[in-house]
Amino acid sequence: MRYGVPTALAALALGLTAALTLTPTAQAGPPPAPAPAAAAAPAQFAHPGVLSSRAQLDFVRTKVQAGEQPWKSAFDAMLASPYGSQSRTPQPRAVVECGSYSNPDNGCSEEREDAIAAYSDALAWYITRDAKYAKKSIELMDAWSAKIKDHTNTNAPLQSGWAGSTWPRAAEIIKHTYTGGWPNQGRFATMLRDVYLPEVINGKPNSNGNWELIMMDAAIGISVHLDDRASYDKAMAIYLGRVPAYFYLASDGAQPAYPPRSTIDTKSELIDYWQGQSTFVDGLAQETCRDFGHTGMAIAATMHVAETSRIQGRDLYPQFKDRFRYALGFHAQYELGAKVPSWLCGGSVTKGIGPATEVGYNALHTRLGVSMENTRKLTEGRRPAGTENHFEAWETLTHAENPN
Repeated sequence: MRYGVPTALAALALGLTAALTLTPTAQAGPPPAPAPAAAAAPAQFAHPGVLSSRAQLDFVRTKVQAGEQPWKSAFDAMLASPYGSQSRTPQPRAVVECGSYSNPDNGCSEEREDAIAAYSDALAWYITRDAKYAKKSIELMDAWSAKIKDHTNTNAPLQSGWAGSTWPRAAEIIKHTYTGGWPNQGRFATMLRDVYLPEVINGKPNSNGNWELIMMDAAIGISVHLDDRASYDKAMAIYLGRVPAYFYLASDGAQPAYPPRSTIDTKSELIDYWQGQSTFVDGLAQETCRDFGHTGMAIAATMHVAETSRIQGRDLYPQFKDRFRYALGFHAQYELGAKVPSWLCGGSVTKGIGPATEVGYNALHTRLGVSMENTRKLTEGRRPAGTENHFEAWETLTHAENPN
């Protein structure tokens, strides 16, 4: 199991770090947990509307058809991967058992990877209009909807979040753009409602924050596909409370907010929850000192929800712009090789943020014009971003320089 990039701004390099660093001895007490804003689902959901809108998909299709980069190379890489194989055989299970770090792995990898394959085929269908890809996506979705009944063991909520965030992306494209028919679409929707949604909708308040962010990524996507306004509202409220408790800004106060709905309510518990880190600066994340892999997954899930929310009519990027840009930049500088100061994670970080920057970089830089030099270097230097085989997939293809 992995939990799961980003720009150091010039001001940070010029000494803002010192000005924003607050040690435990300087702390005057815990800040109140931020009150999430009311999260109202749209009166009518936009479809396709999970992670990518029709306008975004049209932009991608135009770029790939014209052979433009980086979209063409990203598309080619997707088709050349095992996820784009037309000979892929789905491997569904009635019960997927996933322990900590996916050990045991009884169907966990197969489920995640079949979901990514279904999404890959759905994207290939939209871009090429070749029905074979739509049919393959449907084959994969139908195989799982005919069989799966439950997720078990300790990682069941997180596994449900990983796969449950990917399935709706595939289903949205196929249901709302493919006219060749999908007879078992209703059964697939029932699978999302009965097998996945109950595992993710209530979150995991005391777990590392990437769990809850990934689970809300799934819950939001499922809610859009099911046109379920009540579940959308519930998931969005959890998300809006978790984001400020996961990514720190100096404006939050002397220490990060306590994770909402959790039992963590003292300074010592909070520092322990933040992996022993007691100096807080703009952009630090709750799992930075754990490793960048889990932090990257959290960043990706956070941006996925923000992107879906924007498609559904509520743009969260202006609200979270500073929190997002600092989080991206803070981690990007160290991923790129900057020296880690002694006050951060004991002077050593575990890198490996994965393909987590593309969506956030596009939203903030391309659409809002925010300068993000380190995030730019990291993102462009790793194109085309592929997949980490869990729930991040082909985001250079779908979101690089996408203005829509």
